Parts: sequence; structure tokens; C-alpha cells
Amino acid sequence: MINTGDKLICTNGNPFFVEGQVYTVGSIINQKFFEIEVEDGDHWYATKDSEGIYVRFNSLKGNMSDAWFTKVKLQAHA
Repeated sequence: MINTGDKLICTNGNPFFVEGQVYTVGSIINQKFFEIEVEDGDHWYATKDSEGIYVRFNSLKGNMSDAWFTKVKLQAHA
């Protein structure tokens, strides 16, 4: 489950998302779609489904790969 404020690390980037960088989940649209906040205060719409977590870039006619993410797991302090 994705919640507002969750942290996602980019596992496969492109010119818009940097591999290894952590991004914050913004508003939740529904169970499948949500916003990922970027540095300039803007956001991109992301999807979480059986394929994983990603921002689809198919509108760019295949010239750019999708950006893929995984949820950052918080470490418990002892």
C-alpha cells in the first residue's frame, strides 16, 4: 500500500528521475494512481500495480524509458 509521505527510491531512472534518488509520495488519487513529488514543487503521476511502481512515459513515443521505483523500508531503532 502507498500512502502520502512514503519515500520511494528510483531503481531505473531516465532524464526526469535519477536512479538512486529518493522521492516523496504526494496526493493519493486512488488505489492505483498517486503523485510523486519532484524538487521544483511539481509532481508526476505514478502507478502501483502488479508490474510494480512506475511513472509511464509512453506518450513520448518510446523515446524514453519508464521510471521505476521501490518503497523505502524504514529501519527500526533498537
